[in-house]
Amino acid sequence: MNFKRIFLVLLITSSCSIFAQKDGYWDKERATTKEILVSAGNRIVVKTEDMPVGTTEIVYRITLLDKNQQMANSLVSLLKSIPDPYGIGQGSAGAVFLMSKISGDDQCTYSLFTSNENAKKYVADGKIDAACYSQSEPVSKDAKRISLDKNSCLKENTTNIWFGFESKNWFLSQKVVLEVVPWVDVKLNRGWNQDNKNEIISLCKTSTMAQKMANSDDFCVCILDKIMKEYRYAEFQKLLAVEKTKVYKDFGNACYKDADISKNIYNDLRNQASSLIKQQKYNEAIQKLTTIVNDGKASALDYSSLGYCYILTKQYAKALKFLQDGEKLDDTELLIKLNLAHVYLVSNNYSDAKAIYKKYQDQNVTNNVSWKDKTKADFALFEKAGLPSKDFEKILKFFN
Repeated sequence: MNFKRIFLVLLITSSCSIFAQKDGYWDKERATTKEILVSAGNRIVVKTEDMPVGTTEIVYRITLLDKNQQMANSLVSLLKSIPDPYGIGQGSAGAVFLMSKISGDDQCTYSLFTSNENAKKYVADGKIDAACYSQSEPVSKDAKRISLDKNSCLKENTTNIWFGFESKNWFLSQKVVLEVVPWVDVKLNRGWNQDNKNEIISLCKTSTMAQKMANSDDFCVCILDKIMKEYRYAEFQKLLAVEKTKVYKDFGNACYKDADISKNIYNDLRNQASSLIKQQKYNEAIQKLTTIVNDGKASALDYSSLGYCYILTKQYAKALKFLQDGEKLDDTELLIKLNLAHVYLVSNNYSDAKAIYKKYQDQNVTNNVSWKDKTKADFALFEKAGLPSKDFEKILKFFN
């Protein structure tokens, strides 16, 4: 029983450790390992190797050696047993684990800088005002993990770090071993940081497709996801302007056809068209509704609204065409039937118009609007718009 409990605890602990791991790797290929001689009482600066794109953490170890001492274990070899930086950051035990098993009697202080200028200034005057981190108490060895995204000085786009050392041995030179290993976030390694993402989103929002939408956020995020999956940021930046335009167009078309995004896009267009119709901006509403029709996403009500706008702009042939197309989609939609009656009436086809008005006069065109009330409201609007109105009274008397 006790064995089972122990096994269960170990299993849970192991599982938690796995799920807590970051998605990345220790980049041993671009680790820094340097042995430096620091003259007695002097200061010196050491620049790290270029850190890869996507570096979010570094672990470094500093060891002072006596003349004939050699390192027992490299920092890279020790980090092989730690799957991610959290394994180090869980308390002082992690730092102790990284410590060199040996060190000399000499001691030094050190500071970290992110620019060559600040590092040179430190060598000249010993001031650490511009340092990102300083160890002011002399040490013979030290090891630390620094998270670049949590340090106000060291940022994710930091390429190099300058380590400044000051010898505390006033008589003999010191041998200092500096080891720095970067942790690379797999996603960030592709170069897509926050600024780069915003750059793509901003460009997307100026596109013709995006400007058709009331809210283009989902559409632009879709394009961004596809670009990030296909290209590293550096690769994308190397594309010619015409190549980038094609990428936007191809991915834009793919996102435009996405079911959820497409639904939102066309609902936005419908809402915009409805608002424009209420403002009596019929030509602008026609543009919105035509987009829906041309994309093959129109419902019977879309055809009805489009026909209605064409009536009010005195484009009767177009009104008739689109209303008949909508009727084929849904022969029971009474708003289409009513608009068909309207277009027949204003284009001098009184007999066909009267037949439709008569057939549906006792029904509702929507849940709470009657055929008769909608006809009266439309006729009032048509008169204001200057449409032919000689037969309006005949139809209204016919209702009575």
